[in-house]
Amino acid sequence: MRESVDALLDKIRSDLGEDWLPELYRVKVRPQRTRAYLLEVRNPENSPDILHTLLGIELKIGKRRVTCPDLATARYLRVFARLGCREFAVPYDISKISRIADEFETSWHRTLLVAAELTARRPPRSAGLIRRKLILRMRDEIAVIGAGEPMPAFDTKTRQRKK
Repeated sequence: MRESVDALLDKIRSDLGEDWLPELYRVKVRPQRTRAYLLEVRNPENSPDILHTLLGIELKIGKRRVTCPDLATARYLRVFARLGCREFAVPYDISKISRIADEFETSWHRTLLVAAELTARRPPRSAGLIRRKLILRMRDEIAVIGAGEPMPAFDTKTRQRKK
């Protein structure tokens, strides 16, 4: 059973190819200027919700609420909350977050569809185990890629006058 689960996870990974979420994170997010983000997630099985409140947009994870500056950032953070990632990188340029959040959400849903298709003939308990192992594998790969520095480096010179 153990080998078949690992083989099935490898099959899901190969079916997704470039749309594998950790691969998208490695290619689209990490080369940019980013800042590290720490998210306290206790249980990744809780489905995080985006709330529109009078004070703005919040991401609700279990009993915790995280204030977000905009909807795109909330969508971006929700993907990592679903995976149970504690630490990850957020693009410093907020104009790029929306496009990346779209790609991440598409990858997440496509991953679930491929996993459901490959586990359709298995008992529900086995399918649940495969989904948990799949989430754990994605979380581990993102942790290996890393979150980077807490704040991006600003290497540009701003001084205009000569000494």
